[in-house]
Amino acid sequence: MIGGIFPVFNKQEDSSASFVKEPDKVKCAGFDLRAFRWTQVMIFAIDEINKDSSLLPNVSLGYRILDSCASPTNTLRAALTLVSSPVEIEPTAPCLPTISALIAESGSSQSLAVAGTLGPFRVPMVSYFSTCACLSDKGKYPTFFRTIPSDYHQAKALAALVKHFGWTWIGAIQSDNDYGRNGVQAFTEEVKKLGVCIAFVGTVLRTYPSSKILDVVDMIKQSTVQVILSFVPEGDLYPLMREVVRQNITHIQWIASEAWITAARPSTPEIYSSFGGAIGFVVRKMAIPKLRHFLMGISPYTDRKAAFVRDFWEKMVGCWPLSAGEPSGSERSSKTCTGAETLVDSQDLFFNVTQLRVSYNVYKAVYAVAHALHHLIFCKKEGESPMRPCVNLSQIHDQLKTVHFINQFGEAVFFDGNGDPPASYDVINWQLRAGQVQHVTVGQFGLAANQAYELSIQEDSIVWRTGKSVIPVAVCSQICPVGTRKAQIKGKSVCCFDCIPCADGTIANATGAADCSPCPQEYWSNDGRDQCILKTVEFLSYHEPMGIALTMVSLLGTCLSFATMLVFIHYKDTPVVKASNSELSSLLLFSLFLCFLCPLTFIGRPTAWTCMLRHTAFGVTFALCISCMLGKTIVVVTAFRATLPGNNVAGKFGPSQQRIIVCSCTVVQIFICVLWLNLNPPYRDFRYSHRKIVLECNTGSETAFYAVLGYIGILAGICLVLAFLSRKLPDNFNEAKFITFSMLIFCAVWITFIPAYVSAPGKFTVAVEIFAILSSAFGLLICIFAPKCYILFIKPERNTKKHVMGRN
Repeated sequence: MIGGIFPVFNKQEDSSASFVKEPDKVKCAGFDLRAFRWTQVMIFAIDEINKDSSLLPNVSLGYRILDSCASPTNTLRAALTLVSSPVEIEPTAPCLPTISALIAESGSSQSLAVAGTLGPFRVPMVSYFSTCACLSDKGKYPTFFRTIPSDYHQAKALAALVKHFGWTWIGAIQSDNDYGRNGVQAFTEEVKKLGVCIAFVGTVLRTYPSSKILDVVDMIKQSTVQVILSFVPEGDLYPLMREVVRQNITHIQWIASEAWITAARPSTPEIYSSFGGAIGFVVRKMAIPKLRHFLMGISPYTDRKAAFVRDFWEKMVGCWPLSAGEPSGSERSSKTCTGAETLVDSQDLFFNVTQLRVSYNVYKAVYAVAHALHHLIFCKKEGESPMRPCVNLSQIHDQLKTVHFINQFGEAVFFDGNGDPPASYDVINWQLRAGQVQHVTVGQFGLAANQAYELSIQEDSIVWRTGKSVIPVAVCSQICPVGTRKAQIKGKSVCCFDCIPCADGTIANATGAADCSPCPQEYWSNDGRDQCILKTVEFLSYHEPMGIALTMVSLLGTCLSFATMLVFIHYKDTPVVKASNSELSSLLLFSLFLCFLCPLTFIGRPTAWTCMLRHTAFGVTFALCISCMLGKTIVVVTAFRATLPGNNVAGKFGPSQQRIIVCSCTVVQIFICVLWLNLNPPYRDFRYSHRKIVLECNTGSETAFYAVLGYIGILAGICLVLAFLSRKLPDNFNEAKFITFSMLIFCAVWITFIPAYVSAPGKFTVAVEIFAILSSAFGLLICIFAPKCYILFIKPERNTKKHVMGRN
């Protein structure tokens, strides 16, 4: 005996318990043709097995089928009824006709109730439509098997579908039972790994009042989602579908679970107006050709006691067949049948046996139980009887775990360690053809040869909700283009974001970037922030305007110094040149000539040698220049002192002493530079800024650099003080005041140089130093030698000893 529980009626009518009298019998409504066909497939399979001489020979299978009304409590009541021993059977009978296995149930909540109750009693249970992944827990449900894949696999299939079409912002509708809650939970866990967000989760149930259905509809209307997953059995979803159609909500692309995507009741042109283009997964279909003849033979006049047949006849024919002894004045609204009605010409989908899915699962469940019984009865051990007249439930359960056979359609039927079959789905798309809703297969999902899940879809075959071939867009925020990154909007889902440009020096070379990647140190981001480009290497070159201008000024100063030197050599015997100490003047002009050449070492690409040369050459040449100025100043002061009675200082400070002063002051600077080059010399350095690499000379030792500048400053300060004290000498040709002006210019330039040098960016640091060198050099050249050249060329009449020695 095999028991069967099916939701032939899909809704239990409400009844109030007064607790003062025995409750009324359960009344169910909503005859379901789909579930009724499942019962007939079970009967057909058992009849087929009984006629098969190779399977359970000389053993006849019986069946007992009860209605669950799609209610967990009624399902449990039916299960307990089936496993209980009938009271009319003699207890002395060798084999009590309790059921050997139970084929139940379609709803996961119903199966959970039954499996949890019958599991401890080792009653095998094979479900044909309960997909909740929770039922795979063998610790809680040890005797549960099923011929439909677990929602664990369906959740992965739905997640793969969402990923395939790039949907990241979707809604979800669940049924208020284990099937819906566990299904949406499993789906949510899968899509979170893919960065998909669930905007909302609505809950429905067939027994909900209309107010709750309207709340879900309002949630759909207020949301911005364009794609909604419905993980709901057909009976629970149908009230919501009707309300969605009534309110003309037609912009949603629906994703369906296997529970309703191929259901007949919602597959009408009316529902299609809002749910057309729905896409979802369903178990693979199969055709059972012989089943059609069996279904066509259903008649209330063949077996008047057959359960549910009269309800089926009323549904199909439109009249109520009277049973024997039943009065003709029935309270039913349908007319009474005449007995001449027939199903021969019926074209109802009920008789279409070419696309069986859940019905095929029922068929496989019956055959799995039959093969387990066959192996148990006819597989003997040595010394045992060739046939066991009685079997117990635990033995059948053990055989079901190992059952493995190829059915007449070439499919292998077996269960894994969790009692589940292998996962294999078809992708179904709702399409309207010739005024009828068709469930068109547009893809497959299953395990590939490498045991990885694989989804294949023929996108060109899909009809979307919009009626176009363009895939619907389901995003909260448009994907960020290259060069931008996501910026989370406070208080909203992670799928809702703003796109902000990458910061300087960072890029995003792919769309939808969560963060911008920094460029390597030698690179910088382009204007589009989508690729890194080499930074510009910056240094003061001879080819840029500033470099050209400074070079020209430097060469001009060099030429002027050289020309002035030639003039002094030419006029060396004139009073003006003699009075200005021609030897020191020539040495000063030579040092200025070198000072004007120093900037040329600062221009161009820095190298290790030019970096060491530029600072040391600058320090030594300027030390030589200021030493000459100091010598000239001392000469002027001593010359004035020599005019005083009894003072012979001039005789003690002759040319030899002047040379010693110049050389000794210069040697000190040379010594500082040698120490600098040996201990921590200047070197070429790369300073990385935003868009460029500044190629510069690092001083190496800041102390040595400022020591060089400080020493020059000390010499200049001494020279300035001495010249200032001698500024009012009585001679017409008083050189002290010119030295004073030149030293004032020199000191002013180098005092302002320090803050400008520290704050100037990049190559402008070099330009500031060159400007200071040229300014101070020109100051010395002009202040010291311009008045003498003026007399030589413009006022030659003053170039006499009398005028030079005269007083103002």
